[in-house]
Amino acid sequence: MRWLALCCRPDAPAGDSDALGWLALSFTPRVARLEEAVVAEVSTSLKLFRGARALRQRLQAQAAQAGLALGNMAWAQTALGALALARCADTTPGRLSERLDALPLSALSAAQAHHAMLARLGCTRLGELRRLPRPALARRFGPALLMALDQAYGDLPEVHEWLSLPDRFDARLELPYRVEHAPVLLHFAEVLLRQLCAFLTARHAGVRALRLSWQHDAMRARDVASSGEIDIATADTTRDLPRLTRLLGEHLARTELAAPAGEIRLSADTVLPLQEGSVSLLPGPSDPAERTTTNALLERLSVRLGADHVREGRLREDHRLDHMQSWRAWPAPPATASRRPSGPQPTWLVQPPRPLRSDAREQPTYCGALTLVSGPHRVEAGWWEGASGMQARDYFVYRSATRGLLWVYHERPSSTASAAPGWFLHGVFA
Repeated sequence: MRWLALCCRPDAPAGDSDALGWLALSFTPRVARLEEAVVAEVSTSLKLFRGARALRQRLQAQAAQAGLALGNMAWAQTALGALALARCADTTPGRLSERLDALPLSALSAAQAHHAMLARLGCTRLGELRRLPRPALARRFGPALLMALDQAYGDLPEVHEWLSLPDRFDARLELPYRVEHAPVLLHFAEVLLRQLCAFLTARHAGVRALRLSWQHDAMRARDVASSGEIDIATADTTRDLPRLTRLLGEHLARTELAAPAGEIRLSADTVLPLQEGSVSLLPGPSDPAERTTTNALLERLSVRLGADHVREGRLREDHRLDHMQSWRAWPAPPATASRRPSGPQPTWLVQPPRPLRSDAREQPTYCGALTLVSGPHRVEAGWWEGASGMQARDYFVYRSATRGLLWVYHERPSSTASAAPGWFLHGVFA
């Protein structure tokens, strides 16, 4: 077997160890927590990831993307042996027994517990400890020390409790002190966001909605609720840590705590499959990176300006041209219409439509003569809404020398339509 031991840096938050275990699950299903580290049995994954070096580089890249403070890593034929080598940052090649013999007693927790007594016996390294009489070691220090030595060197099998991913993400963090201002919560929420990104990486998924909640301090006023929360929505499915951090920071910057907070909680009830797109050779409108950057910008603008001040045009399934497009608060839900408009759609609608004069040739005029660009596009629809919704129109695109491109229609006489016949200005193109 081939084991990989992963250690977090000493200054890493406590939650990074759990996140590191979830991240390792995206490489192999045999992952376990071993003391302060994470160990993964990757024998069957080496060929899939094209060798140990490629697997290690990919793991380091994903850990950096998730914002995890990854420390030492080491390979060995046993999990305890890999952990001992990782603690000492030993990457020298050679047989496992020879490499372990040269390590200090602190590399193995069972030996470190008896360091003082073993030092008086002249033992400072694991190799010297192994050369002592085994019956005497068992009588003086108990069987746990010999078992740990045998498991590290591969003389006894190891037993592990494998990690598994929960169905939904829900993590909490007790704050080290009372926080009175919401923007300060972002510093602690980043720990939970890193765990979330590692969880999503293992699930090969992303999120479109998060919820950050907090518990107020017990010494709050009577009229203050015990908790508060904010909901964060994204325009597309993502697990990008910097993007989620910036978006959460925008929300917290506009939030006031009703009372000091002592605990925060981050939850994501629904995870969605993440579509991994190929990188385009040439940048353009279809480039996934460009689309993601645009969505991240619009998300921040929507929080800063308000949801109703950032709007998005969406198509609807309706034959009436002025009903084919609607403007909704961004991000709007996905459009259900499958057909595209057969004619051009103006940037701005004139509501209500403005009546136009006609010249001697019965052609419309607006601030002077108009030049026909395209049309007509005949529409007869809206009968399901009664006389008020019925339309019997011919749409045209005209060019004005002073007003640009105009969307004009001619109302035809109809027994069911309520509008009077004539020419009307209905839209202006940007």
